[in-house]
Amino acid sequence: MSEENKQQYSADSIQALEGMEHVRMRPSMYIGDVGVRGLHHLVYEVIDNSIDEALAGHCDNIHVYINEDNSITVQDDGRGIPVGMHKKEGVSALEVVMTKIGAGGKFDKDSYKVSGGLHGVGVSCVNALSDHLKATVFREGKIWEQEYERGKSLYPVKQVGETDKRGTEVTFTPDKSIFQQTTEYNYDTLAARLRELAYLNKGITVILTDKRNFDDEGVPLTETFHSTEGLSEFVKYLDSTREQLTANIISIEGEKNGIPVEVAMVYNTSYSENLHSYVNNINTHEGGTHLSGFRRGLTGTLKKYADNSGLLKNLKFEIAGDDFREGLTAIISVKVQEPQFEGQTKTKLGNREVSAAVSQAVSEMLTDYLEENPNDAKTIVQKVILAAQARHAARKAREMVQRKTVMSIGGLPGKLSDCSETDPEQCEIFLVEGDSAGGTAKQGRDRNFQAILPLRGKILNVEKAMQHKVFENEEIKNMFTALGVTIGTEEDSKALNLTKLRYHKVVIMCDADVDGSHIATLILTFFFRYMREMVEQGYVYIATPPLYLVKKGQKREYAWDDDQRDLIVQKMSGSATIQRYKGLGEMNAEQLWDTTMNPEFRTLRQVIIDSDVEADRVFSMLMGDEVPPRRDFIERNAKYANIDA
Repeated sequence: MSEENKQQYSADSIQALEGMEHVRMRPSMYIGDVGVRGLHHLVYEVIDNSIDEALAGHCDNIHVYINEDNSITVQDDGRGIPVGMHKKEGVSALEVVMTKIGAGGKFDKDSYKVSGGLHGVGVSCVNALSDHLKATVFREGKIWEQEYERGKSLYPVKQVGETDKRGTEVTFTPDKSIFQQTTEYNYDTLAARLRELAYLNKGITVILTDKRNFDDEGVPLTETFHSTEGLSEFVKYLDSTREQLTANIISIEGEKNGIPVEVAMVYNTSYSENLHSYVNNINTHEGGTHLSGFRRGLTGTLKKYADNSGLLKNLKFEIAGDDFREGLTAIISVKVQEPQFEGQTKTKLGNREVSAAVSQAVSEMLTDYLEENPNDAKTIVQKVILAAQARHAARKAREMVQRKTVMSIGGLPGKLSDCSETDPEQCEIFLVEGDSAGGTAKQGRDRNFQAILPLRGKILNVEKAMQHKVFENEEIKNMFTALGVTIGTEEDSKALNLTKLRYHKVVIMCDADVDGSHIATLILTFFFRYMREMVEQGYVYIATPPLYLVKKGQKREYAWDDDQRDLIVQKMSGSATIQRYKGLGEMNAEQLWDTTMNPEFRTLRQVIIDSDVEADRVFSMLMGDEVPPRRDFIERNAKYANIDA
């Protein structure tokens, strides 16, 4: 095929693979769920098409609007979706792309070398799950458009004008009958993903505008994401609240065995390992062959250097792979023409050839860096030695926890008030702030399926603690023992074993004040760093106790925020008595049951991880030593925050 034909992107490049009848019937099969995460996933699917154009070298700018009515508009300056007649389908290629599952140029290797939206369900799936969608194409001097309702076209593609610009614009309104939980978009969630895409695709400009929020001059909230350095800038952003060990970001960008590989990494003074991997812009949070290749290249190269340097000669035990990654922040990004993902979630890469390519690239990168920066090299090896010593201390502390955990009922924490039910799916445990509130919760609970574990004060900040200190902490030991989970194997000292998990609902219940929020954040940090699988599997929740009790005569109503309180007072025609709950201990057992623990009336907030990268950055910032970014975050995100400098 001639070079000219290879570059041609026309109606015939669009291949329709199958129908889309089941999208509306079973939307979760296509977008994961129909909650908050699935709602935002719609936006990512549309953006993926624009990013694919950018990867192919045809798009520089992408603009995303959150409109006043919570509809979304995505504009790009790519080539524009072809509008010519599709030979096989007998309609415009635009209509094929918008209404046929598995239709798109990404299945034609001559149109796109690599693609993020692998299965081609993207924009047609978004169309099927939208009340209304309008596609406008600027192509070859003309403007074309077509509108749809719930995936069905309202009229044939038509020309509506002429233009000197090019690209595609898609505006869609999510279907409320599908997304019954909410159709309201979160600005920060979208901003985190767009920022990520800008770092992963340097040179592209991505702009997010929120037409629902305006500044004092009436200008909509707008943020521009653009990176000239790519992953090196990404690592700086992630580690902005951590103290770097080495002066420079270690990075490489190139091609190995025909696979583009980009890696950036830096060591810091923390005790956590933060590796984030991507394939064609998809965050593979379960890892895969590219991540194992990175680990092998890192461990082998550093081990060889450390042995040759003589710094390990007095060490009495072997250094493990974990030791080389403590305090490491790294991002691995590969572009693969035909990625093989394990499962439908696209979160674990299976291509074997990628492992060797990444391992080789990392080995060459590190070898050069260590030789050229001997001071940094020595600092890294010393950090590894300290990590190995700490790991051995942690192993002893962990074994003490394990021995206590595997014992019979007598081995459970003394403060635990267990439930009588033994089926974990039916059981829930409340982690309660303080003995006083724990006593009230114990009296108010349903002892058949609800267990109570009081925690004394603020638990250890695991973000700033060495691993053995974490396992020696009494409150953390009690949580491990009560939950029945174990941590650590010979191969992986941080592996979590949930086979004996005793409760499938773990509810964090703290006071509705600043101290309570701090304690809840400490507990969440512990779960994120040491029990992330529990969060990922949906076992962790946060209770929502009321802020106010409003009384007038015999009437009593609870309020969870100031607006709700004011409405209740208004409904009671004023002169009502308002009680502000400063803590759980101020409620009696009956009130705590009615408002916060009774499954029929309570509101539990399930903890989910929208973005591993953003969660990593936020926990590091909130629980680290840097005060200004933490203060700024709280001021922007906490509705009722008393900032204590």
